[in-house]
Amino acid sequence: MRPAADGNLDRVHPRIRVLPVKPGLTSHGLRHSHKTWLIADGIPDVAQARRLGRRIPDAIQDIYSHVAPEVETRLLEALQQRWIDAVTALRATTDAQALNAHLQLAAA
Repeated sequence: MRPAADGNLDRVHPRIRVLPVKPGLTSHGLRHSHKTWLIADGIPDVAQARRLGRRIPDAIQDIYSHVAPEVETRLLEALQQRWIDAVTALRATTDAQALNAHLQLAAA
């Protein structure tokens, strides 16, 4: 994960140049962000736990809780909308600014 997050700009002549996604980005940080988005989108605890591979600590709730198909659909639609919004925001940056930033990183 580290080269994918930080890139390899510190290497003199890598076979393939990898630009950083975001320096310091970790899978642990992404997991926390994912959980935060699920909470912000009002996704029930049982669906959050299932999505993150966890069990609900309350035994009664664990036994009687399940993720209904409509909850799963709402969860996926909320995440899809976050993706669309992020891509739209990135596209709002002019092509010249994005190209300039990319070229500056590649030249470093």
